[in-house]
Amino acid sequence: MTSTTTTTTPATTDPADGWVDPRTQIEVGVLLANGRLVGRRFASRAEAEAFARPEDGEQVVEYNLVCECVV
Repeated sequence: MTSTTTTTTPATTDPADGWVDPRTQIEVGVLLANGRLVGRRFASRAEAEAFARPEDGEQVVEYNLVCECVV
């Protein structure tokens, strides 16, 4: 009896099947003064910075959707 073992590395991206490691996908958002994120997506950090109002305590943040932690 023959058995085979396949090992995959979770941190890789395989362009052949379109899979992208979600840990490498960073989102940009605006954190409001009350601690909540603005309910919209930004295409770039520059777009988020143009939207944010630092004078009102808002700040641009980068986070990963998997762990939802600030990067």
